[in-house]
Amino acid sequence: MHRSGSTTHSLFLSPQHPHSERTKRRPGLSAFLCFLAVLAVSLSPVPGAAADHRRPAPPPAVTAEGLRVLPAVAPVMSCGDVTGVDLRRAAGAEVTITSAVVVSENTPNPYCEVRGTIAPANTIVVQLPLEGWTQRYLQTGCGGLCGNASINYGQAAECPVVEDGTVASATTDMGHQGQNDGSWAAGNPQAQIDFAYRGVHVTALTAKALITKFYGRSPAYSYFTGCSDGGREALMEAQRFPDDFDGIAAGAPANNMAVQNTYHHAWNVLANKDADGNDILLAGKLPLIHDAVLTACDTLDGLADGVLDDPRACGFDPASLICAAGQDPAACLSAAEADVVRKLHDGAVDDKGRRLEPEISHEWGSELAWTLFVPVAQGDPVSSEQFALSYLRYLADPNNPRPDFELTDLEFTKEAFWETMQSSSYMSAMDPDLGAFKRSGGKLLLWHGWNDHHISPQSTLAYYDAVRGTMGKHAVNDFARLFMFPGVEHCSGGEGPDSFDVLTPVMAWVESGRAPASIIASKIETADDGAETVSRTRPVYPYPAVARYDGSGSTDDAANFASYTPKREIGPDYKWLGSRLYSSDYQTWCRAEGTELVCGQHRGGRNWLSREAGR
Repeated sequence: MHRSGSTTHSLFLSPQHPHSERTKRRPGLSAFLCFLAVLAVSLSPVPGAAADHRRPAPPPAVTAEGLRVLPAVAPVMSCGDVTGVDLRRAAGAEVTITSAVVVSENTPNPYCEVRGTIAPANTIVVQLPLEGWTQRYLQTGCGGLCGNASINYGQAAECPVVEDGTVASATTDMGHQGQNDGSWAAGNPQAQIDFAYRGVHVTALTAKALITKFYGRSPAYSYFTGCSDGGREALMEAQRFPDDFDGIAAGAPANNMAVQNTYHHAWNVLANKDADGNDILLAGKLPLIHDAVLTACDTLDGLADGVLDDPRACGFDPASLICAAGQDPAACLSAAEADVVRKLHDGAVDDKGRRLEPEISHEWGSELAWTLFVPVAQGDPVSSEQFALSYLRYLADPNNPRPDFELTDLEFTKEAFWETMQSSSYMSAMDPDLGAFKRSGGKLLLWHGWNDHHISPQSTLAYYDAVRGTMGKHAVNDFARLFMFPGVEHCSGGEGPDSFDVLTPVMAWVESGRAPASIIASKIETADDGAETVSRTRPVYPYPAVARYDGSGSTDDAANFASYTPKREIGPDYKWLGSRLYSSDYQTWCRAEGTELVCGQHRGGRNWLSREAGR
């Protein structure tokens, strides 16, 4: 089943790193969380090998988690000799290995850490186990605008092969170093291409070639996991390079980056300004709003547990908090504050009320995390402004950097919207046709936290809806599943159980055919002395199913919940101005010509983009 990814996609290819460590383990919790991962794997039979004329061959051995039992492979060369390996043909670009050192501290298994550069400027880090490599390769994604090569396992850290240090892994800084404000993109079109899609792909090709030389054989299985921009990178791989990975876990993907980092984050800031540019709503009111939301909606799912299982069912009205005559203003909202709350929940619109992002920008129940864009004190800077300005100044119009651009310069009009989308199409990871990935045998696990305050869950839901609409629900169910985690914020954190393993279910699906029927999420509490305990576990089922308490036992125990599928999906219909962006025609491929980024469409999609911009 393994696809080596050896085919080089040569189209448009041109020629401060902290010491990365394997994720620190949680003593005492590892076995418990691995046990939960076992519960989460469905019990579908393991497909056997082809039968001969005498007797059926025995099925391949699998672990309790559903992973194939693969013979451990030892290196065929020393770590020090890696610096002399020639990898120039791996990705169609010059590869320079700058260091290869043995790391044995703070890791369950010593490994050879390799650092190098794929021309022109993709820094890569590869970690090669020195003992017991189980023939698996895992690539991890970056966050934000990247610029730093550091392996981050994220929600995959509790996967057994990651825990025991027997997986080979790699990552990249995606073609530039430092400067997470977007200024690295000015006059550097190759860095823009590498950040958009090339950097992750050439890293996969190079790392797998290195693994093959180091162990004398290629990986049996290759996987990718990432959240936020790492989720966008994951979907970019499934859409543009479907042979790179056998299994992909894509968390809270920023796949709609052009909208996310322009109208979405700019609206977060501008919706909270009065005519004089002052902030209307301050963070001190967020607990008040959150408590009111829970009072109105917490029990809709049958439990008063501080978490909304599906926030779309909540019909909270911010006007219910408007101060009555003589009421203490600290215990209520002004009419202007209530209007801001409504705007932040609903999302960006133009002057005619047309939606510039999918309906519901911030779900009810996520209010405590709105400090990302609601300041503590008047005039305090907020992160949403930084995100929007970084993109609008240097990436929204890639050949025309605008370092003096301000949020008030962004026009909330249909014409300006389409102009921005046309310029940013090379960043798109919104192609809903994953047929090539499915045909290659790939498996995709999408996931998102319902309380995500950074990237709206509706963005992922809209994409998943588009994939099912394009390929058919039954076809999608064969290779892709979506999991929505109640009460979880951006990639982790929040009031809900936010610790879970997304990689083992993908591996089990790929290696033994066990489709993920549920994922067990845990809430881990840390005492003053650093001791950690699990306070709550909860199953999460493939969307649109939700967990329902069965009426017996503790509500903090996942064993007392069952899957329930609502008779109808209660969300919005995903009709907004940019609905057509979920299209194979929107995606572009680019090349660098001097200091210019030149992009061309696969299927002539620029025609309809131009028409939309001119209407």
